[in-house]
Amino acid sequence: MSGTPAATRVCVLAAVLGAIWCTLPAYGPDAPVPWGTAALLAALGLGCEAAGRRSPPGGPGPVAAGAFLPILLAAAFLLPPAAAALVAASCSPAGRVEQPPYAARRIWRAAQLALTCAAASCAYAALGGPATLGGGGAAPDFPRALLPACAAALAFSLVLTALDCLVLAAAERRPVHRSVSALLPQALGPHLVHALAGLMTAVLWRSPYGPPSALLVLLPMYLSCWVFAQYHREQAAHRATIRALVHAVDIKDTYTRGHSERVGRASVLIARELGMDDRRVEGLRFAGILHDIGKLGVPTRVLRKDGPLTPEERRIMELHPEYGHEIVRGIGFLDEARDAILHHHERLDGSGYPYGLSGSRIPEFARVVAVADAFDAMTSTRSYRRARPVPAALAELKRCAGSQFDPRMVGALDRALRRHGWSEADTAVTADEPGEPYVAREPQGPREPQGPHGPREPYGAVAGARRGAPPVSRARSAAPLSGPSRDRRR
Repeated sequence: MSGTPAATRVCVLAAVLGAIWCTLPAYGPDAPVPWGTAALLAALGLGCEAAGRRSPPGGPGPVAAGAFLPILLAAAFLLPPAAAALVAASCSPAGRVEQPPYAARRIWRAAQLALTCAAASCAYAALGGPATLGGGGAAPDFPRALLPACAAALAFSLVLTALDCLVLAAAERRPVHRSVSALLPQALGPHLVHALAGLMTAVLWRSPYGPPSALLVLLPMYLSCWVFAQYHREQAAHRATIRALVHAVDIKDTYTRGHSERVGRASVLIARELGMDDRRVEGLRFAGILHDIGKLGVPTRVLRKDGPLTPEERRIMELHPEYGHEIVRGIGFLDEARDAILHHHERLDGSGYPYGLSGSRIPEFARVVAVADAFDAMTSTRSYRRARPVPAALAELKRCAGSQFDPRMVGALDRALRRHGWSEADTAVTADEPGEPYVAREPQGPREPQGPHGPREPYGAVAGARRGAPPVSRARSAAPLSGPSRDRRR
């Protein structure tokens, strides 16, 4: 603990002394401690903790955090406070610790859980919980048994949260009230579920079938925690994959750094306004974040060119949706997001690229991302022009609705921004250096159908400053394609 702050050491020492004080009554000669029950519960806890430490490579990670708590709460229901504290203190140090200092964290966890179990057991006993469990020929008293169990879960959550908040305040100087508001709501629900599992374990333990029947509750709980941990590890792997891909794009194209995350946020605003379910909202967030991943296949000299693009360079740039689709084609969890990556530059009137889809033939995710992409391209300050105000960007989107953008998506973004706004962090400078002010140009000659950045610019992929580039035919006319995976460089 040499590198641990002094205030943290004081917290750990105080918790250890408190835990020792809580366990002292168990050592008295006349203490009513069922040592056999305590030993069996401690052995079950040790087994869960040890299994959590031996996660297989690529497996779900530690599961004991979930499967271990019903055993602790069962101990709080079956044992007096001092014995329940001993059970927690004896098996919690065997759990997995991710960060140093390992010894200090194990000591803290043992003391914390000992105090927490003692508090839960006291709350349970104060409301007459042991008498509701049955045993000795008596049937359990339901539903009266639920009240002391819920009180024990509440005490467990409050004490555990209070100790976490104290050590966070000591170690990281985090305000206690903020920690409480963040940790307590997350703890109450799971601890209530674990308390119900612990109650069922205690009832079966006292039943004529004895402790072996408690496994009927504990084994399914352990398996459910295993599945839950596996799901969260998979979600964490998804997020890590997305972050790595977006970071690669940001390194390559410094003009639009941060653009992908903002398009993801705008896409989520639209999706929620449209009433999409959580699974599709998350898919749209991925779609918005990865919509420009195909830039990895575009030459860096084209991405970072300061002046207008030549017709050939624009044809190369317009390949990025297909490059992106090819990159993410094997990532199964993206699902509908792959369609958005491929088609987010299609236009409602059929004049977009890469395939000239029109109307409802354009996937819904692509129509959402197209609006979010254009909105961020207009409201982001970059090295070659200043950001447009949000009202001006919305006005331009509405003007192009029906020809370039889906009016339904534009309306959803408008309503979402009126409700939630668009913070300064969302419109921050995304390039390395400040640039020249944005200057509106008078149209010259016959007016071509306009987008927010000029004549049919590919938002977010081709920089808005390149509006001076001569209009060229769409890349799809260069050669017919048999499918999205064909490489036009051949």
